[in-house]
Amino acid sequence: MAENKNILFVTPPYHCGVVEVAGNWPPLGFVYLGAQARKAGWDAEVYDAMTLRHNHDRIIRHLDNAEFDVFATTAITPTFPDAVEICRSAKRVNPSCTTIIGGVHPTFCYTEILSDPDCPVDYIIMGEGELPLYHFLRHFDNIDRRHRTPNLAYAVDGLPVINPRLPLCADLDSLETAWDLLDWKLYTYYVIDDSVLGAISTSRGCSHQCTFCSQQKFWNQTWRGRRPDKVVEEVSRLYNDYGINVFLFTDEYPTYERERWERILDLLIERDLPIHILIETRVEDIIRDEAILPKYRRAGIIHVYVGAEATDQETLDRINKEITVSDSRRAIELLAQYGMISETSFVLGFPEETPESIERTFQAAREFNPDFAHFLAITPWPYAEFYNEVKDHIAVHDYRLYNLIEPVIKPVKMTLRQIDRAIIDCYRRFYMPKMLEFRKIEDPFRKNYLLTSMKLIMKSSFLRDKFARLGLNPKTVMEKMFDKRRAG
Repeated sequence: MAENKNILFVTPPYHCGVVEVAGNWPPLGFVYLGAQARKAGWDAEVYDAMTLRHNHDRIIRHLDNAEFDVFATTAITPTFPDAVEICRSAKRVNPSCTTIIGGVHPTFCYTEILSDPDCPVDYIIMGEGELPLYHFLRHFDNIDRRHRTPNLAYAVDGLPVINPRLPLCADLDSLETAWDLLDWKLYTYYVIDDSVLGAISTSRGCSHQCTFCSQQKFWNQTWRGRRPDKVVEEVSRLYNDYGINVFLFTDEYPTYERERWERILDLLIERDLPIHILIETRVEDIIRDEAILPKYRRAGIIHVYVGAEATDQETLDRINKEITVSDSRRAIELLAQYGMISETSFVLGFPEETPESIERTFQAAREFNPDFAHFLAITPWPYAEFYNEVKDHIAVHDYRLYNLIEPVIKPVKMTLRQIDRAIIDCYRRFYMPKMLEFRKIEDPFRKNYLLTSMKLIMKSSFLRDKFARLGLNPKTVMEKMFDKRRAG
């Protein structure tokens, strides 16, 4: 067994502007993995370079003063280049260290990674990482046993070796957490004053089969839920121990089982904690839960993201969304009716996209009238089913730009620049009238929440950068967006 060894978990220093608009989100995965490292007898440290906004030079300075035998990071597709770069920095600072990476992108793109002779990644943990990491660290000093770690991939003489996979953990509540590894003063939700932002998972996975999605493939189209009492105990403990008063439920699909979900709501209502909760779910579950939507609010849920994705049925069917346009419209109406903030997204840039189809999408988005809408560029994850369908139209191969913000698919009848401009134009036209709408709201909390959120979105770096890149003056555009005469 390894003793007195150190593992350093580091977040890639990637920024695209969207995820970070509303707050600094804690790296929940490292909380679970850090607990497994400790269980294996190792010391663990989490260095959240992304939240700290440390660039690569600053990361190297941190590594110079850190002790680590294993350097661990994680990656989705757009963060992967930066994840590789920080592994390279770790090797430069500590040539004897072992580098390991997990996450969605490495899980599916292991051949590409391990076949690169210049790649500084020693090992990949594929899929659900907690139990494999424990095995890896527990037997680290025995190279033969280490190399028998389930879910492990590594290269021998330039050829990938792929170990058998463990079944997904049947009891998510058995997985321990190491919350003390996080520096909680870093995490806040900008929309709410004096907030400490936490993230918990009440379930993992999704059984649906949306063709563009990475999560349903990562979890093998399965869903597993935690016990309601354990979820609420964790919320209560984080509130009492760390002062967390805003919680992001990170699940892809927390509401999957109606009875379980209602029990979570009931237990939260019983605790009556002064907290706010943000969730994501599917539109059909909001419709299903119409009778208990008052419980959502009483439990503390204030903000619900639902994936409308498209405003025409043909596109919804094409991406196998398994909902109807009327479902999306009705879900957004219900969220407004029961006093919750609604957020959704609309995807642009399919190969057959035209200015006319974008205008139809925009007009429908205005008709749906969510509180917040995101106009995203369809992104072909290299491992998603959708990739093969559109690969002949992919014009950009820099993974850093696979972030739903930068167009990477060139439509037959439009240029990438035209799609870029269309995204900006949709944001501008959608949010300008929202200022007046939000200023007329009587509920002080809702009014402040919406106005603050909207200003964060419209002043975010990703929009400013787009304005500048497209030859627009960011200051002039913003002044028009927030013209008090337009806002009433």
